[in-house]
Amino acid sequence: MNRTATVTRNTKETQITVTINLDGTGKTDLDTGVGFFNHMLDGFARHGLFDLTIHVNGDLNVDDHHTIEDTGIVLGTAIRQACGEKKGIRRFGSCILPMDETLVLTAIDLSGRPYFVYDADFTTDRMGDMSTQMVREFFYAISYSAEMNLHMKVMYGENDHHKAEALFKSFAKSLDQATSPDSRITDVLSTKGSL
Repeated sequence: MNRTATVTRNTKETQITVTINLDGTGKTDLDTGVGFFNHMLDGFARHGLFDLTIHVNGDLNVDDHHTIEDTGIVLGTAIRQACGEKKGIRRFGSCILPMDETLVLTAIDLSGRPYFVYDADFTTDRMGDMSTQMVREFFYAISYSAEMNLHMKVMYGENDHHKAEALFKSFAKSLDQATSPDSRITDVLSTKGSL
């Protein structure tokens, strides 16, 4: 089964192409124009073992909002398409991930019903060239375009870099778990018969 997808989205604000392979090895080709965001996406791909290509030309002369939010929309769409009919996958995934002094909880349900719950506070406005507010906007965009139920919580932590990185990595581990095949599941894991 080929669980890959390529999605392109062009607007007056951003031109974005994303390719994801859910059964990859963590290889990346990333160029968003935002260095810290590239670093976060690299951690996502490597820890989820997804092959990920993202090329973005965004209106960074304005700020990083459209670039990061729209990348979330396109990546979420690619995840949804790569999952196909979701037959034989676990559907649910969760991870409690430590990073130094920080502990993050992420839980996913690939239910087809988008919902987003987020509990994370940052003490700085920026991490490198990325606005801390954009962490929430990125994951919100993914949850709705991927049609997933996504809960994320920084349970505790001090360093904003660690918090952001732990959120991206715990999301990766949760998504890897949720999209993993299970030989005991012969159809979709739902009493409705579809997701």
